[in-house]
Formats: sequence, C-alpha cells, structure tokens
Amino acid sequence: MRILLAVDGSVCSDRATQLVASLPLPPESAVRVVAVLQPFADALALSYAAAGDASANMESEEERDARHLREAIGRAETALRRDGLAVDGFLVRGRPASSIVDEAATMKADLVVVGSRGHGTIATMVLGSTAAEIVDHAACPVLVARGNTLGALALADDGSHSARGAEAVLTGWPIFTASHVQVLTVAEVAVPVAAGFTPGLYDQVLESYTKSVDEARHEVAEQSQTAAHRLVAAGLDAEAITLEGDAAAEIVKHAQAHHIGTIVMGTRGHTGLTRLILGSVARNVLLHAHCSVLVVREAR
Repeated sequence: MRILLAVDGSVCSDRATQLVASLPLPPESAVRVVAVLQPFADALALSYAAAGDASANMESEEERDARHLREAIGRAETALRRDGLAVDGFLVRGRPASSIVDEAATMKADLVVVGSRGHGTIATMVLGSTAAEIVDHAACPVLVARGNTLGALALADDGSHSARGAEAVLTGWPIFTASHVQVLTVAEVAVPVAAGFTPGLYDQVLESYTKSVDEARHEVAEQSQTAAHRLVAAGLDAEAITLEGDAAAEIVKHAQAHHIGTIVMGTRGHTGLTRLILGSVARNVLLHAHCSVLVVREAR
C-alpha cells in the first residue's frame, strides 16, 4: 500500500503522523512524507519586489520555515519507520494543495493523509484550508485526520456509485480488516409548509408526502441493511443504522454521539428524498465532523 503523508509541523500534522503509524499496513508498504514550502512572497500574495533589509528578512523567514519543515519531516520519518515499511521524506516548494496532489500522482499513492489544520503561519499554510482542495483534486482517497487512530468506523451510504467505491475501500484495504462499521443511511423527511396551498389542497399534499416519507424510511433502512450484509460477508463487523433529517448534520451528530473515529464516504451521490447529496454532504461533513473523514472520490 502506498501512502502520501503531508506534514507541516503542527499539532494536527503530528496527529496525522500518529494515525498513519498506527495503521496495520501490509508488508512492503511505502509511506512518503511530504512538506510544502510556499515561497514567502507568494504566501503574502504580493507582486511587488521588496528592497534592502526587507528582502533579507523575507529570505531568512523562508529559510526558517524550510528548517521547521525539514524537522517535521524528520520527526515523521522517525515515528513511522519500522520493519517492512519503506519511508522517505521530501521538502518541495510551491503551492501546497497542488504540490501535494502532484506528489500523490507521481508516487501513484493509494491514499493521501493530511491533518485537519496547519499551524497557521502565513508563509506555511500547508494543511487546514487546503485540505478540501486536496480532496477535490486528488485522484485517490484522502483521509483528513483528526485522531491518533482510525477508531470505530461509519460508512455514509446513499446507494450511489461513489458510496460503492467507499464500500470497496473498506472491504479491500487490509487496514480495515476486522473493523467494526456502522452503515449510516439518511432519509430527508422534512414536512412541507402549508403556505401557498389553496384550502383543502394542503391535506392532500401532506397525505401524499407522508406516504412518500414512509416509503423513504423503508428504502433507506433496506439499503443500510443490504450494505451491512455485504460488509459482514467481506469479514467486517457491521451494523445498519437509519437516520432522518439533514444528511450532513445527522451524520456529524451521530458520529460525535457514538464516538466514531472515522467517517468513510464518497464524493458524489444521487439527489432525491431517499438519497444523500454526497457532493455537498461530503464537504459539510469534512468541515464540521469532530472525527477523521476518509473521502473516496468517484472514479472518473
């Protein structure tokens, strides 16, 4: 298995390193540790040329950041190194998100792991705000780490091709062997308001909508059970759970209440009463979840 780990020396970056170190990787796996040095002038979004002592200060600032990032790479390499695992580290220069995506493509990574936030200095915003961009553009799954281990898993399932891709990652990757997985499906069942309906018509609309809601509940429950059975057949410990309401909000709330360590979900899905809208749902979960989020991009 080939993993690209992006580091920047922050606490969140160290947490991502610890998570990767905890993974039961198969023999002959490889981890590439990458830190990105963003040129100081680029980080400030300035187009003018500084002169005199200001230029020297900018140069020393960049050198300091480079030393900081090399130290972060070294710590990560030390934490990760073990028998049967090849570990190498690189400091690259450029735009953080683009550089990480390019490095992942170069090494043909199976997984990119990033921390949820960087350490915040203006010259080295390697993670944090760029994590969503990496998720959008990386050709492989991206794990945004918020914990030291994967912990208990939740699969957000809407029956789409992207959800099946996320399921395939769970069943196919050895790091998930024998894991416990909660399969979450969400029925969006908000009752329509009465405003704008002619007298008597709202009752008919509500009756029709109630029937649709019942069908939606049944469909998502069946969908969740079917996916859980497939995971069990693949050797995982799985249970089906049906939620109701706004998809992203319910997934985040459930994950926090049940101490989920990692949410696994696809990047795109179907729309409609019984479906998650995984494009926007994945982004909202990524932004608001208190746990790690593994986003599996739908194959193009």
